[in-house]
Amino acid sequence: MAFRPVFSSAPGLAAAIALGVSDVLAKIIIGSRCDVLTMLSFRSVVGLAFMWIWLRFGPKPPTNARVRWISIAIGLLFAALIFCLFKAIEFNDVPTAVLTYFVYPLLTGLVASATGLERLRWQGVVCALVAFLGLAIMIGAHPAGLALVGIAYAIGAACCRTGVLIATRAFLVGADARLTTWYSVAAQVAVFVALSLVTQTWTPPQTNAGWAALIAMSLATTGGILFVFVSTIRVGAFRTALIMNLEPLTATVLSALVLSEVMTPLQAFGGATMLAALVAFQLWK
Repeated sequence: MAFRPVFSSAPGLAAAIALGVSDVLAKIIIGSRCDVLTMLSFRSVVGLAFMWIWLRFGPKPPTNARVRWISIAIGLLFAALIFCLFKAIEFNDVPTAVLTYFVYPLLTGLVASATGLERLRWQGVVCALVAFLGLAIMIGAHPAGLALVGIAYAIGAACCRTGVLIATRAFLVGADARLTTWYSVAAQVAVFVALSLVTQTWTPPQTNAGWAALIAMSLATTGGILFVFVSTIRVGAFRTALIMNLEPLTATVLSALVLSEVMTPLQAFGGATMLAALVAFQLWK
C-alpha cells in the first residue's frame, strides 16, 4: 500500500513534533518567570504518573535487578541532560539551543567508534566535519551575539545524551523499554524534587499562559517519549533516529511563528547544512 510507509513513520513524526513543541513551550514557561528546576520537577512527576498508568494497565514486564540499577544510573544522566537543555533554552533562542544540542548523534557515532561499539567509515568522518562546520556558521552568524554559557549548556546536554545512548546500547540491549523508562523517570523525579526541597526552589509560572504552557509541555514531552517507544518497535531505532531530526526543524519553525525568533539567512544556511550532514552521517557512518 502507498500509505504504509507514511503510517509506519507516523509515531516517529509525532515524537519529533511533540518534542519540538515542548522545546518552544519551555521558552514560554521560562518567560513567565518559572525557574527551570520547578519546571522539570513538575514535568517529571507528570511523566512518572503516566508511566505508572502504562505499567499498571499494560502487560507486566519482568523484573531484573541489573536492568533496574543501570536504568537508574541512566536516569540520573538524563536528568542532567534535560536540565542542561532547558538552561540552554533559557539563555539563548530556541533554534540555536536545540540545533547545538543536536550534535549528539555525531558525538555518539564518534564515541561508539572510539570504544569499538561501531565502525566509523571515512564518509562518516567527512559528514561529521561538515555538520560541525554548519553549526559553527550558525552560531557565528547570530546577529545579536550569544550567551556562551547557553552554548556550553547545549553542548553539555549533547554529551549527556551521548552517554545515555552509549550506555543503553552497551548494557540494555533487549531490555523492556517500558521498564527502563520507568526506572529512569523515577530517578529524575527523585533528583529534581530533592533539589527543589533542599534549595527551597519552587517558582511556578506567574501567568495563566505560563501554567497552560507548563501543563502542555509536560504532556507533550510524555507523549514524545511514548511515540519514540512505539516508533522504535514499528520501524526500528535507526529510522526513528533519522525521523527525530525533524525535532530541531519543528522547534525552529514554531519559534519563528510563536516567539518571533527568526534566523538570519546565513544562520539558516548553517543550520540546514548541519541537519543535512547529520542525516548523511546517520546513513553513511
